[in-house]
Amino acid sequence: MGAVHRFRGDVVRFAGPSAREAAAQLRIRAPAGAASARSRRRAGHARPLPGIRGQRRRPALEPADLRSRLRRHLRAPGAIRQRYVDDRAERHRHGELRVARKPVAARPQVRAARAARGPRGRAHLDPRARAASSRRGAGAVSAVNGRTVRIAAGQGFWGDWLEAPVRQVRGGPIDYLMMDYLAEVTMSILQKQKSRDPAAGYARDFVPLMERILPDVVERGIKITSNAGGVNPRGCAEAVLAVARKLRLPRPLRVGLVAGDDVLERLDDLIARGHSLSDMETGRPLSDIRDLVLSANAYLGMAPIVEALRGGADVVVTGRVTDTGLTLGPIFHEFGWSPEDWDKVAAGTVAGHIIECGAQASGGNLLKGWRSVRGLADPGFPIVEAAADGSFVVTKHPGTGGVVSVASVSEQLVYEMGDPRSYITPDGVADFTSIQLRQAGRDRVRVTGVRGGPRTPMLKVSIAYFWGYKAVGTLVYAWPEAYDKAKAADRVLRRRLADLGLEFDQILTEFVGVDATHGRLSGAPSPDLPEVQLRVGVRARERAPVERFTREIAPLVLTGPPSVTGFAGGRPAVEEIVAYWPALIDRREIEPYVRVDILDA
Repeated sequence: MGAVHRFRGDVVRFAGPSAREAAAQLRIRAPAGAASARSRRRAGHARPLPGIRGQRRRPALEPADLRSRLRRHLRAPGAIRQRYVDDRAERHRHGELRVARKPVAARPQVRAARAARGPRGRAHLDPRARAASSRRGAGAVSAVNGRTVRIAAGQGFWGDWLEAPVRQVRGGPIDYLMMDYLAEVTMSILQKQKSRDPAAGYARDFVPLMERILPDVVERGIKITSNAGGVNPRGCAEAVLAVARKLRLPRPLRVGLVAGDDVLERLDDLIARGHSLSDMETGRPLSDIRDLVLSANAYLGMAPIVEALRGGADVVVTGRVTDTGLTLGPIFHEFGWSPEDWDKVAAGTVAGHIIECGAQASGGNLLKGWRSVRGLADPGFPIVEAAADGSFVVTKHPGTGGVVSVASVSEQLVYEMGDPRSYITPDGVADFTSIQLRQAGRDRVRVTGVRGGPRTPMLKVSIAYFWGYKAVGTLVYAWPEAYDKAKAADRVLRRRLADLGLEFDQILTEFVGVDATHGRLSGAPSPDLPEVQLRVGVRARERAPVERFTREIAPLVLTGPPSVTGFAGGRPAVEEIVAYWPALIDRREIEPYVRVDILDA
């Protein structure tokens, strides 16, 4: 039966006695003259088998439907009995039955990656190149062979739990470790660091983590995808290579470097050629604040990650690649999907979205049933077990804390969702209303039914610019009448600032313990609150008024209401404000500049 499925697809029919006899022979040996596995792949598995009439491949059926359909063909005496077994990933867990089949090895979608010439004549990634499904040395794309691909989340943001990637690598079998570091404000922070030190500009936490896990990663054959490169992916990649050489790994490490997302130096040229890069929310053209721009990065998708994996990269370091692309890239690479199979692209995108924030999908920050979540001192970060048909299971390593449930996955799905019918990424558009979730065992949620649509002609550009200055001061007032004391202190402070003639764009007062979170929805506070924190923030275009504000907090201790504490931290610091400017640009202005390099340790 395995041979039948390899040649003809998921669904077969046995036509008459001769067909049953031929099928019975397949249990023992392959048909005479059968080609090798490699030649069968090259031939597209098109040769018919004697006496067996195959059908076109149909959409994947649920196990119950497959069992029912096959039983109708297997009732005759002597017919082959189809066995049902667990798939490898679930065999040791809870015994969910599936049809034991080899997946369709359809005609490989092979197209050589073509090089587009960039502005300096270098060969760059052509994003239209389709995934090859034939082996090409160390960087080969895996054939669709029915196995489950396991992608583990290691970091959900810059500053996430440092033990998570170590435990993901050592806690059980995984194929890929995804580490997401970037947010909109992160890019501007990294750009400022790079302006002070050309060797900076990437997530520095990433390199020490590589030193801890690379020996295990190499030993276990795990690959890593990460956008830790920030605005200096080359510097990050070279730092990883230096660590690899220091560790004297049993084999040379290959690092894939993805660049081309940074458009800061191209802004003037783009504006001159008619690209307004208008703010998506206000419509203002970028020229209004061009001199204040700190960073500008286009969101890339999974294409350069796939190219790096094809090139044999063990670690892929990128700049501003989408969070979802870090997971979709490995899945696409392993299964050789067509980049225009929109449902599968959407499924991989949803998988990436679910695990992009780390433990938020596995019990952390869980609203529903949070009291019942156990073991958050040792949370298991989420893992996606992806199948070739686009379905996947969200789980975590056994014995770790947290929980993977329909509730935990659902709460992560709505994070930054926007329009649920149109979740737009550079790779395609996912329809979140099509997603079906089912609890498939303890800490296992099966995700199916994801539908998608074509990619848009535009890419999003994340632009950060300097806005001005801010400072925040706090004091704590104690019972009795804590809230009244805090309000009185706020009135005194505002009067003094006005008497000094200081002008601010905004003064914001919050009473922590009363209304800082819910504002007017908080209702009337209890008159017996044990304590209330007064928190006052100001912002202005110029530094001088903000600086003077910071000198007016401490005097309230002895010249304001009584029972005050919490001032030992000293004078508040003045901080620069970095504002966000989202824009769109034609993807044809970005993709020819995307470059993938493979570096060897």
